[in-house]
Amino acid sequence: IHEEMLKDEVRTRTYQMAILNNRQLFHGKTVLDVGCGTGILSMFAVQAGASHVYAVDCSSIIEQAAKIIKANDYSDRITLIQSKMEDVELPVPHVDIIISEWMGYFLLYESMLNTVLYARDKWLKPGGLILPDKAVIYLSAVEQEQIKKERIDFWENVYGFDMSALKEVALLEPVVDVVDADSVVTNAVPILNIDILTCTEEDLSFITPFQLRANRSDYIHAFVAFFECAFTRIPKPLGFSTSPHSMYTHWKQTIFYLRDAITICEGEVISGRIECRSNKKNERDLDIGLEFNFEGRRQNVNKRVEFRLR
Repeated sequence: IHEEMLKDEVRTRTYQMAILNNRQLFHGKTVLDVGCGTGILSMFAVQAGASHVYAVDCSSIIEQAAKIIKANDYSDRITLIQSKMEDVELPVPHVDIIISEWMGYFLLYESMLNTVLYARDKWLKPGGLILPDKAVIYLSAVEQEQIKKERIDFWENVYGFDMSALKEVALLEPVVDVVDADSVVTNAVPILNIDILTCTEEDLSFITPFQLRANRSDYIHAFVAFFECAFTRIPKPLGFSTSPHSMYTHWKQTIFYLRDAITICEGEVISGRIECRSNKKNERDLDIGLEFNFEGRRQNVNKRVEFRLR
């Protein structure tokens, strides 16, 4: 997974530019890297002039990070700490900047945002920076007849056997994959907008109404979610998107397949609401509900569907 993330040029280059193009913010500053992985963000911070970086990760990747940081002669300016963030005691009262690549699929799945918020509240000085500082999840709808047949309807006849029981399981689980931009049938609307400097853990569970307008007449086989992240509190702001219309990222898009297709005409609107909350048994898993109502020329639909992002 670390190789995949490093090779994700959109992700890695955006962080690199956000840090190195704003050297004046990093010069002489103390930085905390939450979930440092291979340590690449920590090394960018040192390149930008940070006086010291505390890089925290609870996984064994930190052993490889130590070798990488030594090989690049940064051991005197980067302190690696293998621990849960909640158990860390830093040798400084606060840090000037927090950097973290915390995002998961659907932005929030298995994300480390809760950990970043804990680090913010405990270690970030008043007026300090968090990179990135903004994130937005969007929802749209797509036509995917052939792909749905291959992924979902496949279970109806598997080498002559009826395995429809597994189709029911497949319909419950969102799929993370690349969506062809040409398959997008509606506009995209924001369903969650967070400011990482001020948001709370409670803000990450949400219920948001939405209206999606068809930009052509077509079938809708699924809803699709993607996200954007932005570095806005720096002199040279920038960000990246995981939209089907943007360059590939390892986060791809999150697809919520419907049991039955919706026939929609250009200009018609699907109204609904989406609910998202952490699973009670495993807080890194997500329970997502989609409720939608559609009254069109060809079809009327009023449904609620539940998904489990596991």
